[in-house]
Amino acid sequence: MFSNLSEPHLCNLSDNKNFISHKKGQILFYEGTKPLGVFCINDGVVKVFKTASNGKEQIIRLANKGEFLGYSSLLGEEVYSSTGTIVEDAKICFVPKETFLKVLVEDNSFHRRLTKALCQDLGIMEHKLTDATQKSIRERLAFTLLKLSETYGVDGGAGEKIDVVLTREEIAGLVGTATETIIRLLSEFKKDELINFEGKKIIVLNKKGLARLSDFYGG
Repeated sequence: MFSNLSEPHLCNLSDNKNFISHKKGQILFYEGTKPLGVFCINDGVVKVFKTASNGKEQIIRLANKGEFLGYSSLLGEEVYSSTGTIVEDAKICFVPKETFLKVLVEDNSFHRRLTKALCQDLGIMEHKLTDATQKSIRERLAFTLLKLSETYGVDGGAGEKIDVVLTREEIAGLVGTATETIIRLLSEFKKDELINFEGKKIIVLNKKGLARLSDFYGG
């Protein structure tokens, strides 16, 4: 997002940003608190989630290297609508509000890129809402595994290993269902030779099978 900024703007960002290393499990920002700037992930993975009234997490997204966090709340002058937690050790830049807004106002190209990103985020949320109402849990899990493989996949020998450690609770939070259901379905997927396990990581053995199961091609 910052890659095409002018040298003066880049220097201003560099002079005013804070670069911090975060450990797994640390909270980056809390739902209901006021944003004081934006976060840019240099390395690592951040889980963004909302907490339901029953205490369960509904994971909105897993943010990765190069992504921005917190800018929609900042621009809307609202409190954070979700919480951000470090899933894998991360290095993150924090850009103060005043510095970020100065770039936004003065650089039309950056303004357009940010607007496009906001629209894409809205589209993703609409897609997730549609999936939640129209797809079965089995289909949503298959699709989630495909997307995780697409983002975090590395060669795992017999298949593609999802190179990020997610608990069964976190996978349930991504899919939007109970942990017990995810445990049962993962076991069934393994039995059907769609996936396998290597320690706490999942290996995707049959992408086409998952795609068919997820109704990825619209049936």
